[in-house]
Amino acid sequence: MECAWKGRGTRCTGPPRRRCTTCGAVAYCSASHQISHWSEHKEECKRLKQHMKNIDVLNEFPFTFSLEATTQVCEKQETRCSFLSKRGIHKLGMWLYECHCGAAVSSLDCSRLIDGWDLPDILCPCIEPVSPISKLLSSWKDYYEWRHIPLHSHVALLLHLPLTLYHAIQVRLGSQISEFGQNLHIHYLGPEKELLQLSVFAELHALFPGFNVHIELVGPAVPQSRDGERITLNKYAQCLCTDCPCKSSDDISCDVSSDNSFAVTLQFRRGLYHERYSDILKDSSPHLIIAPNAGVAAYSSWLPTIELIKKMNVPAVFSDYCEEACHLGASCIMSLTGRHPVLPIQLNPFRQPLVVEDSALFLPCYSNCFLYGM
Repeated sequence: MECAWKGRGTRCTGPPRRRCTTCGAVAYCSASHQISHWSEHKEECKRLKQHMKNIDVLNEFPFTFSLEATTQVCEKQETRCSFLSKRGIHKLGMWLYECHCGAAVSSLDCSRLIDGWDLPDILCPCIEPVSPISKLLSSWKDYYEWRHIPLHSHVALLLHLPLTLYHAIQVRLGSQISEFGQNLHIHYLGPEKELLQLSVFAELHALFPGFNVHIELVGPAVPQSRDGERITLNKYAQCLCTDCPCKSSDDISCDVSSDNSFAVTLQFRRGLYHERYSDILKDSSPHLIIAPNAGVAAYSSWLPTIELIKKMNVPAVFSDYCEEACHLGASCIMSLTGRHPVLPIQLNPFRQPLVVEDSALFLPCYSNCFLYGM
């Protein structure tokens, strides 16, 4: 937690121990910094006060580890590192990027493109589901029951990536998906950690059976050496068990089905979306645009991209770490487009169930926590 006025004027005089008595969501190192910030803070103060009333809802997950991953991390009784260490996955494979110990995205190389779960088979989805998906999944509990995964499995920390995409498609496209034939094209803006956890997207085979899912991963974090490269995920990521059916192949991951005509393909594009769109359009016109943890109000580079999306008239979904970030992003989009969000700000049931450390607010923040869309 940092002083809400840090870096705006005089240097901070100490730790931020003075909380706003109205909202309780921000804190300051001194009375002078609190007074200086009030002209800005007074507009958000009432909203943050309301958000603070929803903390219990934000922290509500069905997992046996929920208290440890939420409240205890917020109160610094635990850290993300300690949470991963207790489960034997700290600095391991795809889990490396779930704490501050993770390597920079710029270190992306072939060895990181297709990783296993580093978990036993009972704790991860390494093979086809026992039964096809038969109903709309609306919670982590729904997903875990369908995939026969016990609620002490922490695999949701990685699966929030494909499950957030699944949920965005359901709430924004709904039954329209049946009109797309067997092809589903997604433009995925601003990937970062995702570039080092790509095998989690193989779960889209199970979530969208009978579809070829093509995802354009577009953003400045894509390494120059990967620009234009395409990866096909025909298989699920493997578990650790040597006798699991997912080891039936010599490849790194397991066959998705007997019919290999359906695949998940990932295409890398380096650069900002509005700069690369004409190149991308030659290969892929999107059914949906998604921008996870977008920070629309924080980066001016979003402005031409928002204008482009408006002209394209393609459904778009944005997520962010907290409701206030979504409010600011939605306000920015409204000022540019003159339109209210088509998809109102709403809590994502598939947000990552491990709280973000060192948040700027006393509110718990989660990756892909809230969604909104145009």
